[in-house]
Formats: sequence, C-alpha cells, structure tokens
Amino acid sequence: MPSIDVAGEFETIRRLFVPLAHPDYARGLMDDVAVLPSRSGFDLVLTKDAIVEGVHFLPNDPLDTVAQKLLRVNLSDLAAKGAEPFGYLLSCHWSERCGWPERGAFAAGLKADQKAFGVSLLGGDTVVTPGPATFTLTALGWVPKGRAVPRSGARPGDLVFVTGYIGDGWLGLQAAQEKLTLETERLIALVDHYRAPEPCLDFSIPVRDMATASVDVSDGLVADLGHIAAASRVGIVIDLEVTPRSLAGQAWFDTRVDEQAALEKLVTGGDDYEIAFTASPRDEAVLRREADRRHVPLTCIGKVTSGQGVTVRFAGQPVEIAAPGFTHG
Repeated sequence: MPSIDVAGEFETIRRLFVPLAHPDYARGLMDDVAVLPSRSGFDLVLTKDAIVEGVHFLPNDPLDTVAQKLLRVNLSDLAAKGAEPFGYLLSCHWSERCGWPERGAFAAGLKADQKAFGVSLLGGDTVVTPGPATFTLTALGWVPKGRAVPRSGARPGDLVFVTGYIGDGWLGLQAAQEKLTLETERLIALVDHYRAPEPCLDFSIPVRDMATASVDVSDGLVADLGHIAAASRVGIVIDLEVTPRSLAGQAWFDTRVDEQAALEKLVTGGDDYEIAFTASPRDEAVLRREADRRHVPLTCIGKVTSGQGVTVRFAGQPVEIAAPGFTHG
C-alpha cells in the first residue's frame, strides 16, 4: 500500500505533471488536447510503447527508473528512424503501491530525462487500477520530409550493423533478479542498463543519412532483424562470434563453457535498445568515422542476401534458433 494517500487525478496532474508540460503546446494540461503547429519541410514521426509491472519491469524497480525506461524505449524507436525527439503523451495507470512518494519519483525521473533529451510533456491521462502498474507513452519527433528510415529498404549486398553492445538488457534482468555472480561493479552496470537503457540518439543522423533499413533492438537482435528481413523481403546472415559485448557482458561470457549457447542468449534476450540497420558497403568507411566521432561503438555483424528470414551462423555453420526474441501476447 502507498505510504501517503493520494488526492486524485487532478491533484496528481497539477502537482506532478504541469511542471513537465510544454510551455507553448500543452495548454497547461488544462485542456483535453495539445495543439501542435506543422513544421514546414518535416514529417511528424510517432511511436507508442506500454510497460507493465511484472512484464516489462520488476515490482521492486524504483519508479523514477520505470519512467525513464518508458521514455527511453520510445526515444530509441525515434532514433532508429533518424528522427529528432520533440515531446510525448503519457498515460499512467497507478497501482495500489503508487502513493505520493512513488508518483513523485516517477515525475522526477521524467524531469531528469526531459532535460537530458530535450523533450517535454504534451498531455495524457492518469487513472488508478486494481491491477499492476501500467504506463504508456507516445513519443513525437521530427524528421526531414520523406527521410524517415523504413524497415523495408534493405537490399542484397548491404551490410548489417548494430550500435553499442548486445545482451546487456537480458543480463541486466538476470542481475536485477540476483541470478548472476559477477563483480559488484559489473552487476550495477547491467542493472542500470536494464532499468534505464540509453537510446542511441547520437547516431540517429548517420542512420537517417546512410541506412537503407533500420530497427531498434527491443525484442532481441535476431527477432528485430527478422522484422527488417520480412519487410524488405530479403535474407539476412549474421555471425554470432562478432556479437559486440560490453565489459560486463564479456565478463559474463568468459564464465560460460558453451560459447554458442551463451551468444544465442545475448542475441535473443532483448531490452538492448541499440540500432540495428543495413547500409551499402560504400558507406561503411563514413559510418565508422561518424561512429568514432560520436564515441558510438559500431559493429558489422553480417550481410543482406537474397532469400528470406535471418540465418545465424557460428563457426561458419548455420545454427537453429528456437526462440529469436521476446514475443508479446
């Protein structure tokens, strides 16, 4: 039960969310709508995600990090399309554990990320529920007209790249559930990634300018590359050995006896929120320069072929992946 009673929807909005509202377009959260002017020469990009207690975050996760995860997974979708984040709509379904301290922590997490990522609240809704805490967010961003990167543009001969490191989301969940034995510093890094992943916004412009197809890695690298393969009607071949691993991920990997099985866990676990994309080989040198300039790890993990679906190889041989990633009911 919450430690302090709450006064209701409008008090929650007035005290916690009005300070987060966009000064020009949210109408002080006193109206049922936000009103946005058009932006000449740009397309408005929208994406929406929901997170549910017990499914996407743990019941003991602090609500400031829950709010940050909610915002960041949406910003990751915008980054994969090459869009500049602008604002968001929010819906809060508070459970019985969400009193004023918990709601205040949620708003504080959003406030910190609004400053970090240059976005503002535009509106939304807040209700209570007898079920688990559930939050939904719709993020809005701008991209030059006609330039949003699709999933459907991959072509045979393209290379397949991924930013950052793969597997830290899944490992972070194991760490948060106290299922891993690693140095404390490594465990903390993994839990931090699971609770508040860093969207790869710094690389969104090179993706917009050079990627032929892109997707953010949320359900698992293999599963999400499968979305590109299906939309583009191509095959994709990736090599497990080159899966990029963080220091914490490598520390865990070094304790594994079965390297193939360990790598399969990393590429199917999900919750990484990196950008996987395809691009022409002629753009590889420029992509690598841009990645170095932005201090973004960039790894070529495979290639696009004719055919269909994703083929995963280990030691040059195809391997069967029973579950390529997380599936939603």
